[in-house]
This record gives sequence, structure tokens and C-alpha cells, in this order.
Amino acid sequence: MRSALPTLALLAGGLATRMRPLTESVPKSLLSVDGEPFLAHQLWLLVEQGIKDVVICCGHLGEQIETFAGDGSRFGCRIRYSYDGDTLLGTGGTLRRALALLGGSFFVMYGDSYLLADPMRAWKAFLACGKPALMTVLRNDDQWEASNVVMRNGIVISYDKHRHSPDMRYIDYGFSVIQASVLAGWPDGERFDLADVMTGLTVEGKLAAHEVYGRFYEIGSPEGFNATEKMLRSLRKSMESELLEPVGCGR
Repeated sequence: MRSALPTLALLAGGLATRMRPLTESVPKSLLSVDGEPFLAHQLWLLVEQGIKDVVICCGHLGEQIETFAGDGSRFGCRIRYSYDGDTLLGTGGTLRRALALLGGSFFVMYGDSYLLADPMRAWKAFLACGKPALMTVLRNDDQWEASNVVMRNGIVISYDKHRHSPDMRYIDYGFSVIQASVLAGWPDGERFDLADVMTGLTVEGKLAAHEVYGRFYEIGSPEGFNATEKMLRSLRKSMESELLEPVGCGR
């Protein structure tokens, strides 16, 4: 039996400027991907992976997200919401705002990501690592996007989203585990980036790394959107074909 997984914070409050004009009146999470709002695809996958408690951190057009997803019951999970308020708080500030809903340790994932790696493996790695935070990393070698992580012996020793160096062979996969204490010291209501928090942890040797395999999918850019829709469409057609296969065709 799989043990219970922690709450997942889904970061869905950004302005999604790379996807304009589509996101001027619709939040990125609700863009239609293969005939369904992207958030529906995410939630179905998360529930299949064993995650049953989700906090959606909302900002830009967040009320539309809550109207669509509701309490999560139709997806098989519980959903609660945390709103930035009048000023967007950034990926770190929005997590700080939501801390009361997240528990002692929690997963973090971006609202434009579709990630096939097993969360249970990441959770077990976190419990065993003895660090206050864990980042999943993918050997990337600049294939999907610019690599931004140096990882050695299960520890992230360098992480920088803006300055690339030749020894960065890995990329932040977009799924992390964080103890609430990491963010509790940051001021509530102020804007800051989760990347700055993670970079600070690397300097202190406090950020564990868990390697995953297989590419990430995302809808944060037109290219990523097209690749993700192609993958989901292919997956759907494969499942439909399996359902149509005759059963018990003995002679």
C-alpha cells in the first residue's frame, strides 16, 4: 500500500506573458489543451499519482480557476485556494502566503507543468535526505531548455536560472519538496521568487537533489504548449484504442 503523500502547492498565479494574447482574459491553467482545460489534465494525473490534497496559489484571474475546479471532488481530490491579493507576490511570496494551508512539509509544482515522474519516489528521497528542501532534477544538457543545476552526490551545489555555466548538466524539473520552516522566516505579503530561496539553500548546502528520468512537459511557451498538446492527444488516442480492442477473441 502506498503511504499518504503531503499537500501539493500548485503555483498558478502568474501573468503568463509568453502566452498572450490567449492569457489576457483566461488564466494559463484554463487554456484548452486537447479539448480540456489544462488544469483538468494536471489534476487527473496528480490524483492518479496518489496526490489527494492540493492548494492552488492564485493571482491573475484566479477566480476563474476556483469556479472551474471547485472543491476538487469531481477530480478525486481536495482543493483549497490561496490568493495573492491586489499585488502579485511571486512564486516565493505566494507560497509564504499559503503556509497555513500546506503543513510541515509539502510538494511544490508549477501550474503550467505536466510531470510524469513518480511523486512517491521524490517524497521518500526527501524523507531520507536530512535536508529542509529537495529539488527534482533532470539530466538535460541544454536539450529542452538551458540547464541551470550542478548536482553532485545527491546535493544541488549550484542553481541559477539566469547565469549559465558549462558544468550545469541538469535542469530544475519543476517539482520540489519544502519544509514550511524554509519559508516561515520570509515576510508575508512581500514579493519574492522561489528561485531565490532555492539558490540561498544551495549556498548553505541545504538543498537535496533527486534525479528523475524522462522529459518534462509544460504550456508556458508556444513551443511547450504544442509539444504538450501533441503528447496528451497521443496518450488519449492510445487509451481510446485500448478500449476498442476486442476482449476474449478465442476461437
